[in-house]
Amino acid sequence: MGSIWENMVVDAQDPARLARWWAAALGYQIVHESADEVEIRRSRDTLPALIFVPVLDDKTTKNRLHLDLRPDDREAEVERLVGMGARHVDVGQPAQVRWTVLADPEGNEFCVLDALS
Repeated sequence: MGSIWENMVVDAQDPARLARWWAAALGYQIVHESADEVEIRRSRDTLPALIFVPVLDDKTTKNRLHLDLRPDDREAEVERLVGMGARHVDVGQPAQVRWTVLADPEGNEFCVLDALS
């Protein structure tokens, strides 16, 4: 028997703030919130979820796992996300790539890909 992807857990210094940022970025909703975690999903019954949990330490190195987003218009989406508080980051990507590397407000890297053609 195989497994299904239930959720991804994200360590955060401010789980509620970061969960709200990602919910706005992805068009997700908060489906559970407590002092120990905040869970967001596309809809209450849709997996996978992102679960944000509190940690005290700062993020210090490049993520070993990251999300790739594929919008209809990469440039417009990058502009929208940067306007929400994301920032451009260099993780050693080549100069000519078909994606943009950004970091969320707590420094977690993610990529915004070109639209499918």
